[in-house]
Amino acid sequence: MMVTVGPAQYSRKAGLLSDVGLHINKFGKNAVLIGGNTSREIIEETLRKSLSEHGMMVQKSLWYGGESSKTNIDRLVDQLKSEDFDLLIAAGGGKAIDTVKAVAYQLNKPLVAIPTIAATCAAATPITILYSDEGEFLEIGRDSKAPDLVLVDSHIILHAPVRYLIAGIGDTLAKWFETKCSIKKAVPTAINQTAIAIAGQLYQTLLHIGQAAVTSSQNQTLTKELEDLIDAVILISGSVSGYGGDDCRTAAAHAIYSGLTIFPEIHQTYHGEIVAFGILAQLCMEGAEVEEVQQLIRYYQEVGLPFTLKQMGINTLTDDQWRELGEITVTIEDMANMPFAVTPSMVISAVQMANEIGNGMLVVSK
Repeated sequence: MMVTVGPAQYSRKAGLLSDVGLHINKFGKNAVLIGGNTSREIIEETLRKSLSEHGMMVQKSLWYGGESSKTNIDRLVDQLKSEDFDLLIAAGGGKAIDTVKAVAYQLNKPLVAIPTIAATCAAATPITILYSDEGEFLEIGRDSKAPDLVLVDSHIILHAPVRYLIAGIGDTLAKWFETKCSIKKAVPTAINQTAIAIAGQLYQTLLHIGQAAVTSSQNQTLTKELEDLIDAVILISGSVSGYGGDDCRTAAAHAIYSGLTIFPEIHQTYHGEIVAFGILAQLCMEGAEVEEVQQLIRYYQEVGLPFTLKQMGINTLTDDQWRELGEITVTIEDMANMPFAVTPSMVISAVQMANEIGNGMLVVSK
């Protein structure tokens, strides 16, 4: 048995980027920075200055490619395999960090992750979510490594668009709903029972601080609630995945997210926003009472998460599109963690029911 609970080390504080060289210099002198264009623009000047103060340098600064796809991973590996450098620095959101985790695995280099948004737990997991070059989910890649060090500057997260933080709440909520479902199928062990315990506490934390943290971000005020939420989304959520492993990492909510990515109109909706809707559909699939789904939607309304297909850009689907959604979703490996066999018609019914309940809540909220 081998378990990777999370990154080797995690550090978060306001202004941390100015001291990043102090944390990174143990990995060598020459670094390659890979990330999103916006992320590199935000951090690169301060990063270079701090590294220089500790006798280090950014040898190259590269765009990751826009999708965590095999094409982009292979391109970066080919570009760097003959280069002489000591470590990789990943900057950005989940797709950027996932891409560099796969590159670091193939090149066998130390990896430092600097998340610039708190939207997923990608910085704290050893897997890479692989997409096509067009953004359709393909598979969970395991030729990937957990970062050796995660550095989070809470000032950077504070000044990121609040929608990313809200998406992070959605992705993190799934840890409780998927873990408590998938654990029913797994053989109980000390490790996966720890995963469900952490997931339960994580859920309660989100309920208690979610709205306050979002308000803090909207007001551009760094508060304890916001910093706790950053840790919850990036680190603690990742530890649930680490302890749960393939037994109870994900279930129908993420499978439905992956299925929905076949529709191009949803690609402007963030991962955690779609996953949040997937949770509602999973609850319907499990036979939850309507009131339970409505109660969760009321929380979504408080923090700003979507709860209908239209809110995510999908206005109508043809019969063929519904059929395709059902057929593709049941092939996603996350769905195999459900404690019962799921058919395409069950997926369609669950998504339609969740959407119907959500539309009813739109009327209530007016």
